[in-house]
Amino acid sequence: MFNEDIVLKELVFKAIRSSGSGGQHVNKVSSKIELTFNLKESFAFTEDQKARLLNKLGHRLTKDGVLILQCGESRSQHKNKELAIKRFLDLIRLNLEIQKKRIPTKIPKAVIKKRLKDKRVRSDKKLNRKKPNTD
Repeated sequence: MFNEDIVLKELVFKAIRSSGSGGQHVNKVSSKIELTFNLKESFAFTEDQKARLLNKLGHRLTKDGVLILQCGESRSQHKNKELAIKRFLDLIRLNLEIQKKRIPTKIPKAVIKKRLKDKRVRSDKKLNRKKPNTD
């Protein structure tokens, strides 16, 4: 499919300050990780795979074809880096997966007959609820 080692070497990480509560710790420690990956200049994917990823991830990419992921869930920079890498690889695998084309199946004749018979039974049941016509 694709070579993970090459992809991991092309990733660029940047540590930034995390937002949210945490008191003084959050103000002095850069534990949030920003992962950037330049898809257009990557050597890990074939041209078909790049086109597929550009199409599928278009809304998540910058104008230059750079994917940016941030992870600041943990207070540990290493844990955030691991989470960001895991999310990135899952995202790439998911969007490279080619869905099988759905083949529409024909409705069996017995099912059509049963549906029409049930409709007739319901119709007759409702007709029997009406007052009889005395003319």
